[in-house]
Amino acid sequence: MAYENNDKKMESVYSVRVKAGKRRTYFFDVRETRGSDFYVTITESRKRFDSDGYDRHKIFLYKEDFNKFMKGLNETVDHVKTELMPDFDFDAFNHDTPYEGDEQQDSSGSMSSDNAPSVSPSQNEQSSEDNASNEEVDKW
Repeated sequence: MAYENNDKKMESVYSVRVKAGKRRTYFFDVRETRGSDFYVTITESRKRFDSDGYDRHKIFLYKEDFNKFMKGLNETVDHVKTELMPDFDFDAFNHDTPYEGDEQQDSSGSMSSDNAPSVSPSQNEQSSEDNASNEEVDKW
């Protein structure tokens, strides 16, 4: 994915797409600055009801804010899940189209990676520490 910015093509160095229903998709892209630094863009793309095209909303997240952003997001989601909606089955929505790199679940409920989307090399090289932190997030 790329876009034009002041006559310079801005390429993603890493990208994850999360389909969220029929009309909404989230994109998480890592981009590089001219000074060889990195930042994340989070884009919500929604298909318009009344016409062709999409509405897009974008957040730019810089490295100095990563930890504060994640802490705030995790606290907010945890509050909704534990305090406001403790009886709601949030895992019921996991059967939808997985985000890039997720394994897909077949009709018997077992996990299969046969139909999984392609994964970039950087996604395959997660350390066991990364996997442990991902598992902890999945336990919500």
